Amino acid sequence: MGYHLVDPDDLDQWDDRPADVRSLSVAAGYDYQGSKLGVRVYELAPGEQSGLAYHYHDEQVELFFVLDGTLHVETPDEEYVVETGQALFVDPGSPQRAFNPEDATEPVRILVVGAPSVDDGHAYEPGEAEE
Repeated sequence: MGYHLVDPDDLDQWDDRPADVRSLSVAAGYDYQGSKLGVRVYELAPGEQSGLAYHYHDEQVELFFVLDGTLHVETPDEEYVVETGQALFVDPGSPQRAFNPEDATEPVRILVVGAPSVDDGHAYEPGEAEE
């Protein structure tokens, strides 16, 4: 059996992304690539986006759970507004860009879960044919 208690406030910045991101799954000892899930906490200042720019994944399902604030997620068909306590699931092959708008007055803190944890993200240009 294995148990891992992780406090995101005790973790260092996970990578070189401009947003504040802490990888809970890596801190718990799970590999970044090839594990069953990846879990990160982001804090996005006004004007920042999480992770990749507009993109989609081949296999990975993404979950955005808003811990505090309001997250915006741009898709080819609409922009979702995800409030504190709400979750948005994004299926593989579905382009999205999660962000905190420039005109926001507060940061947004989100828990992002990707399963499986694979580096299968691809840039998406609005207007390109969807797979």
